[in-house]
Amino acid sequence: MDTLKELFKAGSGPSSSHTMGPQRAAECFKSKNNNADSYRVTLYGSLAATGKGHLTDYIIEKTLSPKNVEIIWKADIIKEFHPNGMCFEALDKSKNVIDNWTVYSIGGGTIAQENEKNKKNKGTYKLSTMDDIIKWCKENNKTLVEYVLYHEDEDILEYIKVIKDAMRKSVEEGLNTTEIIPGKLKLKRRASNFYENYLETKKLSTLVYAYALAVSEQNASGNKIVTAPTCGSAGVLPGILFSLQDYYGYKDEQIEKSLLVAGIIGNIIKNNASISGAEVGCQGEVGAACAMAAAAVAYLKDGTIEQIEYAAEIGLEHHLGMTCDPVHGYVQIPCIERNAMAAQRAMDSANYALLTDGTHFITLDQVIETMKETGIDMMDKYKETAKGGLAKHFFSC
Repeated sequence: MDTLKELFKAGSGPSSSHTMGPQRAAECFKSKNNNADSYRVTLYGSLAATGKGHLTDYIIEKTLSPKNVEIIWKADIIKEFHPNGMCFEALDKSKNVIDNWTVYSIGGGTIAQENEKNKKNKGTYKLSTMDDIIKWCKENNKTLVEYVLYHEDEDILEYIKVIKDAMRKSVEEGLNTTEIIPGKLKLKRRASNFYENYLETKKLSTLVYAYALAVSEQNASGNKIVTAPTCGSAGVLPGILFSLQDYYGYKDEQIEKSLLVAGIIGNIIKNNASISGAEVGCQGEVGAACAMAAAAVAYLKDGTIEQIEYAAEIGLEHHLGMTCDPVHGYVQIPCIERNAMAAQRAMDSANYALLTDGTHFITLDQVIETMKETGIDMMDKYKETAKGGLAKHFFSC
């Protein structure tokens, strides 16, 4: 498995797979073909189906500027390797192709070529299942945090501090912004109103909602957030962690270590299944984020490694089958509200697990495998194409 630096990335929303990934791909292609007269980029599958709402064409054109860019949309062609396929072509003055590159945005802002996606047990972490990691921790008398620190570079805590600060900033900026969210839906922001309600009632659940909404609304508006593990699910982890910090007074160091715990859970899911809504639906985005957040909360509350694993298992299990059906292709409905609900569910998952000794029948690894299989079986119209589910019925209404 790869470093947590590849999982947690600060960048602009609204979509890690449809905005951040294509931006990284365009940067790579431009650096190799800066002498091109112009570019042509063909978007396939989900990238073409919801690219307009996700600003895919905008970010590619902006990255490849000042050269002219032709965007070709082929939503009906779904590549076998991954639904988020792109073909970059560098053209000379006579429109002849001088170089081309097919690449995929596989979730969380990560890009891959066909021979790269499933390189397992090569990288920062040799172990790739929760069961094996727990076994290692017990054999070496280590905690999950110590496991991460043992394998990552020495600067990982410094990196996580930067990530934490970026998350906190997105919460604060989201709470202090009332502008309409860009797009056809003309959605009004709710985070500031929820926060005002919290100040009156002092209910923790209201604070959780306010913080999660703040980040999700920032993401939907194209502002800077942190993939956790994706842009579409960016509000879950900061929503619960910072509300707990502000409510109970957890120290920054505790929050940072809880992010390491969340990160290893996200890494396992990304490695063994997917965090791409275009590949497995929203269970891979908000479901994964809920599992990560649940594990982090269980850690903050001094849970054992078994209780932490159980919390993550609960968080993911009860999102199995969740579809990705964005209305008009925007990361707004149902995405923003789902982040708030998942943040609260993460709290509930952790609290439930902490009431037990951590013993349970279904393991996190089994749920991850189930999620992967469910995503494979899911019809394409429910995987970030805006052709089914809520997206379809919103139009019919």
